[in-house]
Amino acid sequence: MLFGKYIGTIKTNGLYWANPLYKKRTISLRASNFDSERLKVNDKLGNPIMISTILVWRVTDTHKAAFDVDNYENFVRVQTDAAVRKLASMYPYDNFADEGTEEDITLRSSVNEVSEALEKEVEERLSIAGIEVLEARIGYLAYAQEIANAMLKRQQATAIVAARHKIVEGAVSMVEMALEELGKKNIVDLDDERKAAMVSNLMVILCGDKDASPVLNTGTLSH
Repeated sequence: MLFGKYIGTIKTNGLYWANPLYKKRTISLRASNFDSERLKVNDKLGNPIMISTILVWRVTDTHKAAFDVDNYENFVRVQTDAAVRKLASMYPYDNFADEGTEEDITLRSSVNEVSEALEKEVEERLSIAGIEVLEARIGYLAYAQEIANAMLKRQQATAIVAARHKIVEGAVSMVEMALEELGKKNIVDLDDERKAAMVSNLMVILCGDKDASPVLNTGTLSH
């Protein structure tokens, strides 16, 4: 600069002579890493979460970086935090069957989609400063401490219900197959009462958490 007037930028290597009255400023064109602090924000469902991002960026337009923003490095930090807060509010942390939502993209499981959305959001914000975003991704993601235990129990309950559903589904198929095979091979003639008793016993055995203790019946069904 010469008395407040922009003269130009030199990006090539070599030795140059310049007017001694020029005011010069060096701006690095190397790629830089930025690891944001862990922010406490609410996801799309309103659950408080802790989230941070890792950003790889570099200056491509030195004129914008020097004159269009006050401090381009601080601008990167502030705008990245703002982009992360907006992104977190757009997606749920995770999906639950009882939420009644069909949202497929979540912060926890949709890593590629969320990273693309974050990179686009940050790049739009930093373009005013002549900064190119090389990569943006979530570096840390977890529920906030006040709801972490409750959400862990909820996830465990969801897993237990899903496992029980599979167990019952398989048990019903096995009971149906057993009755069908007994009927085909005429091993024993079962009336409705005996079928009901057999179904009850098999379901208890197949769906129970503990090993079954066999009981030998030497009398009739009723005695």
